[in-house]
Amino acid sequence: MSTKTYHIGVEATMEIIGGKWKSIILCHLRHQTMRTGELARAIPQISQKMLTQQLRELEAANIVERHVYKQVPPKVDYALTDYGQSLSGILHELCIWGEQNIDRRQAQGEAITLLSRDDV
Repeated sequence: MSTKTYHIGVEATMEIIGGKWKSIILCHLRHQTMRTGELARAIPQISQKMLTQQLRELEAANIVERHVYKQVPPKVDYALTDYGQSLSGILHELCIWGEQNIDRRQAQGEAITLLSRDDV
């Protein structure tokens, strides 16, 4: 078996939460358990296929847990695991940095809108 090598710790972090969508999904799940449809409405630019794929990868990494309720019609929701909750501080800091960046750009006259701010 070969040993996996990282040159810096953030490589290991980005391997799990990197990409365009995972951190956005995780930020939504920090605040509440959500169903797939709720996530799709909260992130209108993501395709259903990509949302499902990203949720599965986060589930495989033990960051997100999937709950299936045995009812008709079936109900599935997603929540952060305890391990996933350990990312909350990092995700909050990313949100704050983004908000400050938007504020700075607005102050410079850029036409840019932020629909919601991170309250946690």
